[in-house]
Amino acid sequence: MAAVTSPETTPQPRVYFQTPPGTEEEVPQKQGRVTVKYDRKELRRRLNLEEWIVSQLMNLYDCEEDEVPELEIDVDELLDLPSDVERAIRVKMLLVDCYKPNDDFVAALLEKVRGMQKLSTPQKKGELTP
Repeated sequence: MAAVTSPETTPQPRVYFQTPPGTEEEVPQKQGRVTVKYDRKELRRRLNLEEWIVSQLMNLYDCEEDEVPELEIDVDELLDLPSDVERAIRVKMLLVDCYKPNDDFVAALLEKVRGMQKLSTPQKKGELTP
């Protein structure tokens, strides 16, 4: 059992930090907080989609999650493409080293992506949208 000591009987060690001379002006000041708000429902859909993609890739490549090749299937990039045909071509380009048939995966992915919203960071005041 540990003995209880009071602050009066045992002085606690203290650590003091000193700022080197001449550096006080160089410390940047916080200008404010930036908060990014996204629709929670859309974020949940994205997370579910990501988990689904990983499980499908595990099946396509016959491997465990940590062995899945690093493919960057960017949903926002797919949403930027004007048609499902171009989206399918883009995904198939990413799966170029997959030797299993992947048409069902591509079709299911495009179906899941359809209707999703792009996630973009909020613009700063006065910043123009591209």
